Amino acid sequence: MSAALPFPEAENPDEASIERGRKLFAGPCDFVKGVVAMSGLPPADRVEVCFAGRSNVGKSSLINALTGRKGLARASNTPGRTQEINFFALGDTRYLVDLPGYGFANAPVAVVEKWQRLLKQYLSGRQTLRRAFVLIDARHGIKSVDEEIMALLDSAAVTFQCVLTKTDKVKDKDRARVLAQVREKLSKHPAAFPELVLTSSEKGDGVATLRAIIAGLE
Repeated sequence: MSAALPFPEAENPDEASIERGRKLFAGPCDFVKGVVAMSGLPPADRVEVCFAGRSNVGKSSLINALTGRKGLARASNTPGRTQEINFFALGDTRYLVDLPGYGFANAPVAVVEKWQRLLKQYLSGRQTLRRAFVLIDARHGIKSVDEEIMALLDSAAVTFQCVLTKTDKVKDKDRARVLAQVREKLSKHPAAFPELVLTSSEKGDGVATLRAIIAGLE
């Protein structure tokens, strides 16, 4: 029944896809560099995926859960503190790219504008970027700041997939309402990939599915 919905939940991958994802993420994953200007980007010589999400959405926790390394992506206690685009090499075939959290109120306007400029340049100018994963807190659904980043991805013609975080914190009675809101908002975005991934970094839900998706991108 759910498959008939717009933006259904991603189906469980087959065993071969799960194993390919497991092997990819079981290999080396190393911090390459933090980039503050386009001139600092590493060579575009491999498939790239990026993770975007507003501050405190659980982005660092999800990246750490994917890679099985607790301290790889460090969460900052101050929203908006991380102003760099952080590149991680996943083996020698992938870059995982951690974009700064958005929607923060504490950063100076000039800092926010500089970061938004860099983000626009990166999203529109990176040929090897195969998919952006936009993280949405499953307790709150899509907010206006999330829609801003989605509109940016639409205009850059970068396919993005919505990943719901912290699904273990949502009561069953609230889940259907949040999913309906997310689906309704996504329907207005032409660059949105038509499947949702539901995750819990704490419980490990959805991690194997997300690994398989990333491993399958060419």
